[in-house]
Amino acid sequence: MDAILPETELVILAGGQALRMQGKNKLLQQFDTQIQLVKIYQAFYDQVTQVWVNSHRDHTIYQKIQPNIKCFTDENSGFEGPLMGMQTAWTHVKADYILFLPCDITVIRSLIYQDLHLALRKNSASLVAYVEINHQALYPFCLIKRSAVKVIKQHVSQKKLSLKRCFDALNATVVKVNEPTLYFHSINSELELTQYQNALSI
Repeated sequence: MDAILPETELVILAGGQALRMQGKNKLLQQFDTQIQLVKIYQAFYDQVTQVWVNSHRDHTIYQKIQPNIKCFTDENSGFEGPLMGMQTAWTHVKADYILFLPCDITVIRSLIYQDLHLALRKNSASLVAYVEINHQALYPFCLIKRSAVKVIKQHVSQKKLSLKRCFDALNATVVKVNEPTLYFHSINSELELTQYQNALSI
């Protein structure tokens, strides 16, 4: 694959309530060696043209940590999930591609950005490429074309908020990642965080 990739912006999805984390803002937690916001930003800032955070809180804290990021909240305030964040993102982003990433991601593979673009280039009928880690789909970790907006809006308006069903309608392609030592590709509870950190210390 050549080095020239389409202009792409990154949106970190952090719009949930984190109920299983006692409401803690996962983007500001340190799962391993860095705060999640810093880890994600440093992994992609030199590959994308802009980094955004989709979140209903702590915008000033994010921008104090990393002044170059921009923030937005969901169009609807009912915590309707990542698909709502994806729909809202297109009203802010100028690029024709968005790399979406969940705020609670653990390991970020170094070439994943290029791999997602390559997957879409190889599968011209696909409007989205998502990551599968150790045979587990991580739908919020995906690259989406602007031409997917119409379908996303249809699903949101009909309250069909399943990423899997929406991605099926977008002829999704998958990038498979094998990380044999990785037990959690994302962290959804205090228990998972403890188990993940214990695994790192072994």
